[in-house]
Amino acid sequence: MLSAIMFVAGCQTSPKISTSPEFETTQHHTLSRLSETQALEKLYQQHATWQGTPYRLGGNSRSGIDCSAFVQTTFDDVFNTKLPRTTNQQIRIGEKVGRSDLQAGDLVFFRNGRHVGIYLEDDRFLHASTRLGVTISRMDNVYWSRYYWRSIRIQTAP
Repeated sequence: MLSAIMFVAGCQTSPKISTSPEFETTQHHTLSRLSETQALEKLYQQHATWQGTPYRLGGNSRSGIDCSAFVQTTFDDVFNTKLPRTTNQQIRIGEKVGRSDLQAGDLVFFRNGRHVGIYLEDDRFLHASTRLGVTISRMDNVYWSRYYWRSIRIQTAP
């Protein structure tokens, strides 16, 4: 029951607000310069560094982190790209991409934006799970497949 409540609460750490222009204009070229293989390598390294870090709503450190803070930290660490803090803000900065067109580094959102992860490959994504902490899960898993909502690709400046 507690995990269900935490999932419903998700990573919503602030009310809906409009995206800050700061995040729309400070995107780096890093994502477009990396090949998908390079991006995957860096994302798997990030997983190795953070694996098992417990989930903590509102957390943003190795002692506990929530899903949107993990995405924000990963994009900063791996791609040198600043993202906003909450899922409501993160979903507004990218371009929608179909599930069949996902690439490494795309953001995947679940249950109307209450949970976010980073797509890897072969239907796997990296995220801060309420039950397992930072982990890799399968999108075709019965649970995640049921709650999948949409995906976005972070656009970078040309």
